Amino acid sequence: MSSSGKGNNLLYGKLGAECRHLCVDMQRLFAEDTPWRTPWMERITPQTLRLAEHAPSRTIFTRFIPVARPGEGVGSWRQYYERWAEITRERLGDEKLQLIPELAALVPPAQILDKAVYSPWYNTPLHGRLRRERVASLIISGGETDVCVLSSVLGAIDRGYRVIIATDALCSSSDETHDALLMLYENRYQQQVEAVTTGTILDNWEP
Repeated sequence: MSSSGKGNNLLYGKLGAECRHLCVDMQRLFAEDTPWRTPWMERITPQTLRLAEHAPSRTIFTRFIPVARPGEGVGSWRQYYERWAEITRERLGDEKLQLIPELAALVPPAQILDKAVYSPWYNTPLHGRLRRERVASLIISGGETDVCVLSSVLGAIDRGYRVIIATDALCSSSDETHDALLMLYENRYQQQVEAVTTGTILDNWEP
């Protein structure tokens, strides 16, 4: 697992009131003994907690919410939940959808944004809320690097946000694709994505 970006400085300067922390899917569903457990989520929890505690009122926790039962879902999502029937809400229960306790304790003032697909931008109020608050920059942490985090990052880029990835606050079920995505962010998106450590972010994020 790679956890460090190329540099220790923010390319476009310090972060302030225009910045929010988008913490992706740090839920019991992925932390505990389920078919979707992400084994090293526990290892990044201290970093995500440091970011969230730095500015709880500027933190948004996303939660991935599966369909209620097998057979639901649009298009390929219907087939998806036939494969993952044990992850539907009627099988899983609502408790597993909650944030891990360390982060749940910060709500409120931190906020929760529920989503039904990988992207937090699709069919949610996120973009409108951020625009009303004149947010220009997003710190992104959480999991998984190569699934919901990837969708979050690309959606933010498309909408013109400055994106800062906390490289040591991301997790995945696959070391190989996690490392490949960090390389992609650093080499292919370097004009739009700043990939640095949690410490570098906190050193440059004014409370």
